[in-house]
Amino acid sequence: MADTFDISKLTKSERLALIGELWDSLAPEDVSLTPAQEAELARRMATFETDARGAMSWDEIEAELDKR
Repeated sequence: MADTFDISKLTKSERLALIGELWDSLAPEDVSLTPAQEAELARRMATFETDARGAMSWDEIEAELDKR
């Protein structure tokens, strides 16, 4: 029988790191989205792409601030 691992003995930081390692261990094909999630993702990507076209670069922001 394998030894058990008591997650409650980990700090919050260690548990968050473990969550990240577990998530990173999954391949994209391991995670499936519902049709509603797919639609929401598509909506958000479309909004992001639209907003990104009108965004200012960091250099433009710095130049604008330097003018003030």
